[in-house]
Amino acid sequence: MNTNSRAEATSPLLKKFFQRLKGQSPENDAPAGDRESGFFSTLFQDRGEDGLVHSTWATRAIEVHAEAFDRARGNELFSKLWGEDRHFAALSADDLTRLSTYLEFVQVAPNQEVIGQNEQGDYLMIVLDGTLAVDRVQPWGGRARLAEAHAGDMLGEMSLLDARRLDEMIDEEPRLAVALLASLSRRLSLRLRQVSARLSALLSRS
Repeated sequence: MNTNSRAEATSPLLKKFFQRLKGQSPENDAPAGDRESGFFSTLFQDRGEDGLVHSTWATRAIEVHAEAFDRARGNELFSKLWGEDRHFAALSADDLTRLSTYLEFVQVAPNQEVIGQNEQGDYLMIVLDGTLAVDRVQPWGGRARLAEAHAGDMLGEMSLLDARRLDEMIDEEPRLAVALLASLSRRLSLRLRQVSARLSALLSRS
């Protein structure tokens, strides 16, 4: 597993973000298609690896038959779950409601693949209710259960850095964007530590 390329790829985006907060014009602000793209954090793929598939939420939503979920109920669940996050503790109920306007609330039937293996996506998923299994298909065809995502968990975090809605939030609600990115950074750090611990345990057995 090599995470160095991931850190190098995201640093220009974070630099751009802080430039926007300071009211500066981002340097080398290339068109969206030319910028470094985010990866689903569960993949740990190196950039340029063969077999990488681009996926958009517009396409995936149709494939998994995602149905619109009641926005009022979705906002209630989101505010309850994320209001407990320490990076969101200073935000008011109104702040959380405004943040939720950047989200799309949907419900997906069981046994649907909402994030495919070896995908480069343009969307982040926050589980508000239920459970999502995180499986990996082995070369011989079997499936290995890596983890399960429960209410409050995020999937596809790295894709958020290249999401259009994040750009809008940075421009329109920078304080909310800072809170979201701070929470994202903490969650990614915890996940990388967990993966590192698992890898160390596996290596110690060999």
